[in-house]
Amino acid sequence: MESRESIDLDLGRYLLILKRWWLPATAIFAATVMLSAIATQFMKPSYEAEGKLLFRIPSFKVVGSNLLPTNTEGGDAGDLKSLLATQNPINTQIEVISSPTLLQRTIDKLGLKDDEGKPIEVEKLRKAVIMKIVNGTDVLRISYTSRDPKQSADVVNTIMNLYLENDILTNRSEAAATRQFIAKQLPKTQQAVNNAEVALRIFKQKHQIADLSEETKSAVATIGNLDSEMNTVQAQLDEVNAQTNELRQKVELNSQEAIAVSALSQSPAVQGVLTQLQDTDRQLAVERSRFLDDNPVIINLEAKKASLKSLLQQQIGQTVGNQTQIPQNLLQIGELRQNLIQSFLQSEVQRFGLAKRLSSLSNSRLAYEQRVKIIPQLAQNQRELERKVEVAESTYQTLLKKVQELQLVENTNTASSRIIVPALVPNKPVTGKKIIVLLLGVMFGLFLATTAVLFLSMRDRSLKTLKEVRDIFRYTLLGIVPLSVKKVRSRHSNLESITQKIAVRDTPYSLTSEMYRMIQANLKFLSSDKVLKTIVVTSAVPKEGKSTVSANLAAAIAQLGRKVLLIDADMRVPSQHHLWQLTNAVGLSEVLVGQAEFDVSVSKVMDNLDVLTAGVRPPNPLALLDSKRMASLIENFSSQHHYDFVIIDAPPLLLAADALTLSQMTDGILLVARPGVIDSNSANAAQEMLERSNYNVLGLVVNGIIDKNESSSYLYHDHEYFKPTKLAKEFQRLAKK
Repeated sequence: MESRESIDLDLGRYLLILKRWWLPATAIFAATVMLSAIATQFMKPSYEAEGKLLFRIPSFKVVGSNLLPTNTEGGDAGDLKSLLATQNPINTQIEVISSPTLLQRTIDKLGLKDDEGKPIEVEKLRKAVIMKIVNGTDVLRISYTSRDPKQSADVVNTIMNLYLENDILTNRSEAAATRQFIAKQLPKTQQAVNNAEVALRIFKQKHQIADLSEETKSAVATIGNLDSEMNTVQAQLDEVNAQTNELRQKVELNSQEAIAVSALSQSPAVQGVLTQLQDTDRQLAVERSRFLDDNPVIINLEAKKASLKSLLQQQIGQTVGNQTQIPQNLLQIGELRQNLIQSFLQSEVQRFGLAKRLSSLSNSRLAYEQRVKIIPQLAQNQRELERKVEVAESTYQTLLKKVQELQLVENTNTASSRIIVPALVPNKPVTGKKIIVLLLGVMFGLFLATTAVLFLSMRDRSLKTLKEVRDIFRYTLLGIVPLSVKKVRSRHSNLESITQKIAVRDTPYSLTSEMYRMIQANLKFLSSDKVLKTIVVTSAVPKEGKSTVSANLAAAIAQLGRKVLLIDADMRVPSQHHLWQLTNAVGLSEVLVGQAEFDVSVSKVMDNLDVLTAGVRPPNPLALLDSKRMASLIENFSSQHHYDFVIIDAPPLLLAADALTLSQMTDGILLVARPGVIDSNSANAAQEMLERSNYNVLGLVVNGIIDKNESSSYLYHDHEYFKPTKLAKEFQRLAKK
């Protein structure tokens, strides 16, 4: 964002440009306004008639095949309905009124013709009819301007009446078309209702739904009861498990082995064979004590024993199967062991039964839990199907109602608007056009005046302000000198002329004198390692006041007690002898060619200040200045003539090479520039010349500053600070004497 200071500077610059060219700008503006005022006198009178339409909510509004809400459906009374929230519905009606069809009917009915007697064009009539919405209302103002007052009123009334007729016909035709369309949609809508109801019934039958809310409550209660019963069965199962484990440790059998042992102990065949086998073993033991192993008795008993063992295995296999291997010591058990096995088997049966019951309860709970989980989804699906049924039924009922309403609308002659103010024949002509013409003249005059000022300012290449000069000359600013202007009266005209005087000598207490003293102070402190003794004062073009600056700068240095020599080296157009009121018969040119001595040619004009005028103009001034004689003179001024400071007034840079030649013999160049005299092309050329050859430019003095022309005031407080006192005025009067 630009700073406030930069904005103020730009505004000040524009005001300065306008101030410079105010006279041609004022002349152009006044001429344009005067011509527009003269043009209004030749304008024929025009008459404007106006009428007003009030819009209201229609009984229906058709948009394609859809109906927008009416009053009975929640619409706000007194307002038309628009498709977009940001759109004013009356704008749509304005487009209908200005449609080519309706305007062409107006032209045909009234026989409107143009100035040539031809039927007026539709586009021309559309531009002439002005339609505007009255703020804050539903009223449309229609106006038309014509040279015939009766025609202006007829056009407005005809347009409004044709619009109302067209609106009624449009409403009736739209109502008929919409009713026919809705009648075709009724069977489809009824079928949609049936389909939605069937879908809902099938859904309920498929998922066995009666009342989902009651089913949810019942399922939650059942799950709670099942959890309680499962806890009870689990406790019983834990108790039976503990009892079973205890009995298993006592009988040292698993359940399958216990069943087998119990069955074998209760089988008569097994026990009979086992008894015979035991008897045979006893006989075999008795006979072995009596006979040897190969005795027939022993052999017969061994054969009988083997046969009984085979028979025993066969009986065991028939009783418990061949898969179960039972030790022989368990084939006969006592009554206590038999009771323990029976208790163990009963406990196993009870444990199995409790485990089955717990599994059954768990499966039932899982089934209820899964049902409860899908109930929300079922409820959502059921609601969707129910909503479809409701929507279908609502649409069907709405269409039935609309068919009845549209049948009534087809037979009505009511428009959506009515005429509240008919157009009357105007009695007085319209004066607004003359005012508009005058305003356009003022605006066009301002435009032309501004354009002229811009054009003139673009063609004027001169630098007007201190800022413009400094933007081109990028040297150190040593000081600014205000312009001294004195009014000179003559019997022919009053003119302002610039006074050429030695301000430091004639007005020592003025602002100008202080500016020159500031320049010499800046020159003194310009270089700390080298003392300046000789400088060349020049400018880019003539009339920039370089000679005046040279004279005043020399006087300011001399007043400090330093011995100064001022040399007028501008032999083509010398001016120092005019400033100091000296004769120019003998000067620098005569000294250089040896026709006169320096001591004779120099003139003392002030204490510590000597002036060497230019002398008679030679055929080739540059040849004299670029001579060894000139170089030796400059070197001897300090040593032989004891001058502390030498100031050389040289010709302009762009008109002669004298200044650049002299700068090679001195300590540097002091460049003088004056706003309003130097132009940008000359300034750029001088800047490029000095930079290209690397000349030592000590600094820049801007001469002839007009403070009121500057965008920033540099001398705002000078009048208060340099206001002369009575004592200063007395000293000044004595000095002049």
